[in-house]
Amino acid sequence: MPKDTKGNGTKDSPWVLKTPPGTSEFEAYRDETSAPPTLVVQVGKTQLRYELRAIDDLRTMLKKSGDWMLLGSADEQKPAAEGTVEAWGRSPRNPIGGWYGTKKGLRGRFGMYVPPVMEVMGLAEVEHNPKNNRMKAL
Repeated sequence: MPKDTKGNGTKDSPWVLKTPPGTSEFEAYRDETSAPPTLVVQVGKTQLRYELRAIDDLRTMLKKSGDWMLLGSADEQKPAAEGTVEAWGRSPRNPIGGWYGTKKGLRGRFGMYVPPVMEVMGLAEVEHNPKNNRMKAL
């Protein structure tokens, strides 16, 4: 877990994280009571939700690839660069056959918000450069 991380990933004590470039702060927590269980990401007044299983599914895919993968964050309305975490998070070839984001219009940015959660959970290593960050499974 990054040493400056606050919270424990619950609704009452969300993780306070930074985006991979370190330019923005956001909160995240696991909501295992929702159907389906969800990773909730709060960015200012905007709330994004991703299926919680995305964490395990992404880790499995990264372990199989065995290498670093570009994050490639993009809004839902913009295409994701091929071969990136973002593209995988919306691909018909991922384990759920499409978007891990659960709310239409706010399903993008998977590559921006899920990797730091995996990092704080000790499941992945994430780069923190100004641009072109990558991740790999631990």
